[in-house]
Amino acid sequence: MAGGSMTPAERDLRYYAALGLAAEASHLALGYFNKRESLGVTMKGAQDWLTVADGKVEEFLRQRLSVLFPNDSVIGEEGGGQASDAVWILDPIDGTANFAHGDRNWCISIGFLANRKPEIGVVAAPALGEVYAARRGAGATLNGDPIKVSAATDIARASVELGWSTRMPAANYLKVIERGYAAGAAMKRGGSGTLGLCHVADGSSDAYAELHINAWDVAAGIVIASEAGASINDFFAGEGIAKGNPILCCTPELAPVLREITGIA
Repeated sequence: MAGGSMTPAERDLRYYAALGLAAEASHLALGYFNKRESLGVTMKGAQDWLTVADGKVEEFLRQRLSVLFPNDSVIGEEGGGQASDAVWILDPIDGTANFAHGDRNWCISIGFLANRKPEIGVVAAPALGEVYAARRGAGATLNGDPIKVSAATDIARASVELGWSTRMPAANYLKVIERGYAAGAAMKRGGSGTLGLCHVADGSSDAYAELHINAWDVAAGIVIASEAGASINDFFAGEGIAKGNPILCCTPELAPVLREITGIA
């Protein structure tokens, strides 16, 4: 479809392929997770974890996608890549620090963009037994059941997750936490930006924000959360695909106050 419009059949084919690939990748990742001595943990930087599983899962997904959709491009956290009119954006293990420590809050993220629009999102959290999925305009599901954002309207009753990144000064992060607590919100952090967006989608959180996050952490989750009714800033504006951007995902009623708290427009 490069250079043209995607037909519903082309999109559906990619959606069902992503579901199948997520299931296979989940089996592969769980094999490493359940044998922690096989992880081969290294560090890319401060709190920037890497395991053998990250590379193996991404390698698997790239190989399958190259066979199924040879004209699509692929961007992955470990292998990089370039965007095109039809691009898969992958995070083989989001929440790698959790994964390496035996914490079950991690996932595999498979997103697809057509002409820079997020079209498909599949997020599998196999250690939790969860699969989130969505196509643009078709709603979002968790394990096949429809999901939607919470009805939260009052920041003083809201549960807000704030992601943390070494790419931003710690003082900036702490200021947002302080403003959130001052407004009465319950602030938390789970260690996976992708699952943070999904938890807004299923209503178990009311908001997720991060001052800078990469495209592979949000490409799938943006589709899922938006299809569940979330308000999300225009993450893919500018160089969002290549260099990342801030993200604010929340119930529509909380968006005005959270823009003030986070400084994310």
